[in-house]
Amino acid sequence: MRYFIWALRLLVFIAVLLFALKNTHVVAVNFYGDYALQDVPLIVVMLGVFVLGALFGLLLTVPAALRRRREAARLRREVERLQAAALPPGQQAPVAPEAVAPMSPL
Repeated sequence: MRYFIWALRLLVFIAVLLFALKNTHVVAVNFYGDYALQDVPLIVVMLGVFVLGALFGLLLTVPAALRRRREAARLRREVERLQAAALPPGQQAPVAPEAVAPMSPL
């Protein structure tokens, strides 16, 4: 499976490289107002727009990720509180197997 993923990455890289080599024409980039950039390679413009779009997309996911993290921490504290309340006085909570020997990632 690992070799398949690397072969797929290589194919995507070659496709992007060939696409970049076919789009080396120079273009003029006009911004709002009278500001313009002349003689910019098209692939540079496309790469810049892609990077800006990826950054914007990541920034849109940050609030939801922070909200999920806060909710998970709150639920973890709630579980610990309920487990402590369910144990008879003087008895310790059982240790989870993951705390002794962490599971390896898949």
